[in-house]
Amino acid sequence: MVNLEDEYSMTDIDLTRDHAGLTDTLAARRYFRKFERITEHLARVAGQMEAEGTLSKTDVTVIAGYIQRISFTFQALGTKYLMTGRDTGQFFGSLMIDRHESGFPVYSELLTMANDAQQAERHLRNMGSTDELKNRMVQVIVGDLQIPTKLQFALSQRLYYEALEKGEMFWAQNDPEAIWQGNNGDERRAPRRRYLIHWATYDSQINLPVIYLMELEDTGREALARDHRRWPEVQRHLMAQSVGGLKLVTIAKGFDTDFDDLHPKRLRRIHVGPMYSSAFTRQTGPIREVLEEANAPMGEDWTLAWTVEELESERVTEERKGWFGTVEREIFALDPFSGRGVDTGATRTARAIILPQRPYQVLAEKNPPGFRDVRKFVVSPKGRVFSYR
Repeated sequence: MVNLEDEYSMTDIDLTRDHAGLTDTLAARRYFRKFERITEHLARVAGQMEAEGTLSKTDVTVIAGYIQRISFTFQALGTKYLMTGRDTGQFFGSLMIDRHESGFPVYSELLTMANDAQQAERHLRNMGSTDELKNRMVQVIVGDLQIPTKLQFALSQRLYYEALEKGEMFWAQNDPEAIWQGNNGDERRAPRRRYLIHWATYDSQINLPVIYLMELEDTGREALARDHRRWPEVQRHLMAQSVGGLKLVTIAKGFDTDFDDLHPKRLRRIHVGPMYSSAFTRQTGPIREVLEEANAPMGEDWTLAWTVEELESERVTEERKGWFGTVEREIFALDPFSGRGVDTGATRTARAIILPQRPYQVLAEKNPPGFRDVRKFVVSPKGRVFSYR
């Protein structure tokens, strides 16, 4: 990720010290509108990457699906906190966001949302219908000449639970799914089935969505997606290893060792964020200066980082297993430049930022050293995406 301060030490940092609640009505609604635009732009950026050949059509379909889930999550949270700062007759709280190196809601917000989803049907059963609540609101406005704040709150909560009941949210954990991509080798003997496995998490340490894509070959007797023994084990293993602090090479080697007939050929991890905004986050260094000097209009004072770590298998070796058997093991290629491969645990790391035109113009003029090798995706006022190196 594009880190502005490399100061995290999980042993001596209070991870909640930079959390803040959005207690103002207008600020909360502006925050959710901002992310609504950003998620729209992300889908266009993915399409641009497909056009350039950086991502395949399948990759884009998968990534776009997670982006849509992120969008649905923000829409649901926006409905839940629609009446933030208003007198609803009860204490309700406010959306908690991570102001430092994230800009996204804190992890606990997603846990609460998942718990609410489990009880959505019960809540809806005990609430008035949407039409009933709207009719009562009209009666209060016309008959009592009052703003029906409490009824507005009740309606916002109903819409929130309706959204959760529909599903398709980006949860704290989004379990692996497998996409068959064809076979290699002689299908009459021992076909090597190719799969793209994808899953995602919401990293609890950095409060960011993280997407994983693994391409593998399956030499088992039964196809992985139909194997009632291996597939649950694979899902459980991958979710247990989906920790941001683990290097890709550690994840891939562990998987390669634990599953003798599954061979990971390529593993990617996509960090969606951080989101920087002069209105909502605290940042230091060049990005703070860029956002301040841009003085962009409301809705365009932001920058989103997008980082892809990638690990590829370089070659295959065989090692003995048991008295007479052998198994294939992958040898992964690490970044050869400056010896950083051992540190990053990846073959390569591609960093990009997505930002509106005005902040980009300031960034281009200042041209700070830390951003010269960062890919820039610039969003025009009309929503078009332009790519700059």
